[in-house]
Amino acid sequence: MENKYRHTNTTVSLINYHFVFWPRYRRKIFLISNVEKRFKELVKIKCKELEIEIIAIECDKDHSHMFLNCPPALSPSGIMQQIKGYTSKILREEFVELSKMPGLWTRSYFVSTAGNVCSETIKKYAESQKKRY
Repeated sequence: MENKYRHTNTTVSLINYHFVFWPRYRRKIFLISNVEKRFKELVKIKCKELEIEIIAIECDKDHSHMFLNCPPALSPSGIMQQIKGYTSKILREEFVELSKMPGLWTRSYFVSTAGNVCSETIKKYAESQKKRY
């Protein structure tokens, strides 16, 4: 994977974030038919809107890994707020099993930055999550 620097009139940046987050009560929502597929579609829509490049995205039964290349104007907390809020609202509207939950995601998340050295490692790790079981 080649890291791409973002260029604007005033900045050049390479900001890669590795996010991990969970549904409330660690519910295994991604085992519900089509939830994972729809979740990934919604994340792609929101990331396109925010001009975020998805390097890797994978889901396990009860959590999601995302490796994102982000513009410097967006904070990690802002990115999570946008993605969690958008996906929670739509998934709870579309899936009866999730509609009874007051909110889909916990307020918590893990975030780590990644530079040139470990970006490929994080991408491989995120992609290998499904293959572990």
